[in-house]
Amino acid sequence: MAETDYDARVAEEYRLAREVPRQGLGAWREAVADAAALAPGMTLLDVGAGTGAFAAAFHDWFGVRVLAVEPAEAMRSLIPRVEGIEALDGHADALPVPDGCADAAWLGSVVHHLPDLASAARELRRALKPGAPVLIRNVFPGRCDRDLRVRFFPETARSIDTYPTVERTCDAFATAGFSRVVLRAVPQQSAANLAEFADRIRRDTDSKLRGLTDDEFNRGMDRLRASAAIVPDQPATSWMDLLVLA
Repeated sequence: MAETDYDARVAEEYRLAREVPRQGLGAWREAVADAAALAPGMTLLDVGAGTGAFAAAFHDWFGVRVLAVEPAEAMRSLIPRVEGIEALDGHADALPVPDGCADAAWLGSVVHHLPDLASAARELRRALKPGAPVLIRNVFPGRCDRDLRVRFFPETARSIDTYPTVERTCDAFATAGFSRVVLRAVPQQSAANLAEFADRIRRDTDSKLRGLTDDEFNRGMDRLRASAAIVPDQPATSWMDLLVLA
């Protein structure tokens, strides 16, 4: 999650608006299982864990212990407090975990918030066991056309164009000895239909939507509502990339 100021209200609105429902993450479960042989007794490091949706999913899906690192206190307070999930205050370049403690690392929608990717990569190298993978879920410049927000709010591509590219991300991680293993697009169902997706939008919880002018945002909502009326049963499916490094 972005290292920015959150109060309890904004954190809760983020959870309601941005978390993908568990039933919409089936493809991600399969993609992660293909990329990392996670099993009970292993430890996964969730860097920028936000409100803990994926931390909880990994714990439930694979029976792993999750170290959920999140710098924003209001976000961290919403991470489920259950056995097997530990919420930690920390940053990607200063992880509060021992050397070689994790069997895999997860960075979900976080690389574009990191000021120094190479420093984060070195810190992940320290925290991971030899050969352990880094799984990056993100949108990347030039690969975002199937993102729902870009579909209905095309001007959001302006902010995505400022994100690290796949190549830049791989180069930064290469300085810590990581190599690209796979890059694949993965679908997720953000809501049962487009009308529900529209109802869940909270502009102030989304940095891409906050960057739009009022006219751009309103036009996007009009497009979304119009599509929802035309295809009321169409699932709100978006796509993001999974980049695996090891």
